[in-house]
Amino acid sequence: MTYLTGFHAIEERIKSGYSCGPLLVAKAGPRAREIVTLAINNKIRLERTGKFDLDGIAPDNRGIALQVSEHGFSNDSRADISLDTFLAGLTERRDALVLILDEITDPHNYGAIIRCCDQFGVDLVISRNRRNAKHAAIISQTSAGAVSWVAQAEIANPVRALEDLKEAGFWIYGADMKGEPVYKKDLKGRAALVMGGEGNGISRLLREHCDAMVGIPSSGRIDSLNVSVAAGVLLYEIRRQRG
Repeated sequence: MTYLTGFHAIEERIKSGYSCGPLLVAKAGPRAREIVTLAINNKIRLERTGKFDLDGIAPDNRGIALQVSEHGFSNDSRADISLDTFLAGLTERRDALVLILDEITDPHNYGAIIRCCDQFGVDLVISRNRRNAKHAAIISQTSAGAVSWVAQAEIANPVRALEDLKEAGFWIYGADMKGEPVYKKDLKGRAALVMGGEGNGISRLLREHCDAMVGIPSSGRIDSLNVSVAAGVLLYEIRRQRG
């Protein structure tokens, strides 16, 4: 099983209504007691345990730990959705925003990106199944619980996903430090942003399916921004253009 230990991660998981529990409680301080009350109000089962035992199960705990499925959020979360279902639900909506993650392997980056998606109104995050970061506890903690709210779709064929998005009227933009400055592009309407993995960037096949490449002008002395920071900057610009 997987255990969430961050206060925000536990709190948002409980609030979301997704399956979880029990909440393991050792020596709880004021903040942890607030979460215990939240769990009781949401009918989450409590289990009292000793601090030594809890440290053995969830070393990073601060007096409490919430048990979730060992598969993280892939099997029991209403935030998970298929791409087909997402596209079918758009109807006449013209301003949808999708983020495609091409083999993001660091769970801290993955969680930070999900947090940005929550802040900047991303409608769907698409990732390749089995090949992206899937460490539920780290992702949930790094995202401050946003993973419980951001819609996500796992796909087997990213190229096919881009083709489906194009058929639905999406323009596909790839993130590349040599791309056209992002603020010069009109990013309103249905848009999908592709973020490449750490080190290798966007894979060749996905790059070939992008309509344009966009970048973040910089004057730094190192090669590029961290992928989660870059995602935040690019998503902010899209959000800014859409008012």
